[in-house]
Amino acid sequence: MDPSLKIGGAKVFAVYGKGGIGKSTTSSNLSVAFSKLGKRVLQIGCDPKHDSTFTLTKSLIPTVIDVLETVEFHSEELRTEDFVFPGYNGVMCVEAGGPPAGTGCGGYVVGQTVKLLKEHHLLEETDVVVFDVLGDVVCGGFAAPLQHAERALIVTANDFDSIFAMNRIVAAIKAKSKNYPVRVGGVIVNRSAGHDQVDKFNDRVGLESVAHFPDLDDIRRSRLKKATLFEMDETPALAAVKAEYMRLAAALWAGETMKDRLPVPLKDREIFDLLGFD
Repeated sequence: MDPSLKIGGAKVFAVYGKGGIGKSTTSSNLSVAFSKLGKRVLQIGCDPKHDSTFTLTKSLIPTVIDVLETVEFHSEELRTEDFVFPGYNGVMCVEAGGPPAGTGCGGYVVGQTVKLLKEHHLLEETDVVVFDVLGDVVCGGFAAPLQHAERALIVTANDFDSIFAMNRIVAAIKAKSKNYPVRVGGVIVNRSAGHDQVDKFNDRVGLESVAHFPDLDDIRRSRLKKATLFEMDETPALAAVKAEYMRLAAALWAGETMKDRLPVPLKDREIFDLLGFD
């Protein structure tokens, strides 16, 4: 990574997890929680589907790659408002996008996005950056946000497939930590009534859960309504979820989650032996 592309003084979090596990919903509501703590927040979606910020902006905003193509990749011709869009409660929203299917590398897209943000001095005016990253770590390119992040947050459900993906993400973080200061910020258990399987895995590899969100229908409906949870009609269950997001944001900002411990990923057979034959 070009040393000039380092993100300055902002706290940077990269949100990973199995595809479809709720990373975008988690990222968007966490961004709002940070903003309600008075922080200046930038959320960067890193998925060709470019819907990370959908509930924040109420629309599918143009991606960085889209707008760069319109000026033949002469980034100096772009204005900030061409690729940064305001979202709910002042959260700034950017969608990096992705290369065409079967071509290019997601890492290049992330690099170009950070470069553009630096050129426009946007990162100097930001307290928190949240990268919402595509699915499982399938190549070095999609691990690129780990080069910028201070902490990686792993979203998982209490099931084997989600935990298997989490193990791969742990391995990617361990690999990146050899050259970059990124560490695991903790595990967010999502869409799950319980967390016993996640706890079993965490105990084995040296992880800890930092939040738990139930399989609540209000959460599912928030995406359909193009709304964050903080805009939904209040119910006791939803109030508890919002309070959990606020607690998590405060803990992350204060640095109360895992410090410099590096969990040790399991071999595939070890995961099956641990979780697969109950």
